[in-house]
Amino acid sequence: MQHHQTVTIKQIAQELGVSISTVSRALQNNPRIGLRTRERVWELARKLQYSPNPAALVLKKKRTHTIGVILPFLGEEFFSTAVTAIEDVLTGYNVVISQSRDRLDREKSALNTFLSSRVDGVIASLSAETHHYLHFRELENFGIPVVFFDRVPRSVPAHKVRNSVTKAARELVQYLAGKGLERIALLNGPPQLEVSEERQEGYIQAMTGAGLPVLPQYLRSTDLSREDTHTKTKLLLALEPKPQAIVGFNDYVALQAMEVAKQLQIRPNEDVYFASFANLPLMDYIDNPPVASVEQFAYTMGEKAAELLLHLIHHPDETRYHEVLVETQLFVREK
Repeated sequence: MQHHQTVTIKQIAQELGVSISTVSRALQNNPRIGLRTRERVWELARKLQYSPNPAALVLKKKRTHTIGVILPFLGEEFFSTAVTAIEDVLTGYNVVISQSRDRLDREKSALNTFLSSRVDGVIASLSAETHHYLHFRELENFGIPVVFFDRVPRSVPAHKVRNSVTKAARELVQYLAGKGLERIALLNGPPQLEVSEERQEGYIQAMTGAGLPVLPQYLRSTDLSREDTHTKTKLLLALEPKPQAIVGFNDYVALQAMEVAKQLQIRPNEDVYFASFANLPLMDYIDNPPVASVEQFAYTMGEKAAELLLHLIHHPDETRYHEVLVETQLFVREK
């Protein structure tokens, strides 16, 4: 075994043109090695099916029947609904849930805990601050499968359960443009999230398709905190001429933006239309909800993520990454 280990480290070093000690340190996630180099080392290590710690793999044979779930906020109805589905599928497993609260450091420490308690697998939805995935790669290298849902990694191979967000955003903006609205703003989420990029992509496609200009001042990103959403909404509503419609990253962002509009004596869905993503059940209890919302089927997403994870736990030798697409539906609420 030792021989194979040495050969592989040497192979990685030669292929990337770095020293053996650099590879060794990168595999231990040593911060002295640059992030980009560490990512390249881990990518190649996985490709060559190299595991930095064979003892850990032996330990892995003993199942703990525990699954770790890391997501931004349990208080968000989308995530709590997904967790219900995950628990429904994973009967017989102890499901441990951790909230990143949209912070990378909390996400990392939760994964460390999962790793040291040797969970059988992890289901994750990324924090707003996550811009690299080494902490997840580390779990995979210890033979612990990771399935991402909703907020999945950008342009990185991984197991993903996601919506066709670009198509959904396109339909949503087409609907607003079809009402004769021309100045449509997008109040998007953090740019490092793939789901934000996809919303913007769909928005641009729909605006261009309708022959409407894409103006940079109508595109804003929020870090998803209430304060930042309020600030960015004020910027949008202060524009001359102001937008006729604002598409929010999700229902919460749309509601927080509507709150600001009311404070500024702007009547939501009369003076300015609001639209959103998620279409959460709580919207049925709101007097004046967004006029249109994209249904993202949170329960189905949780269910598919848990089913994929079970499959990976039972097929540990599987090397190919799976991507599951959950279709969305445009839900229009107008009287």
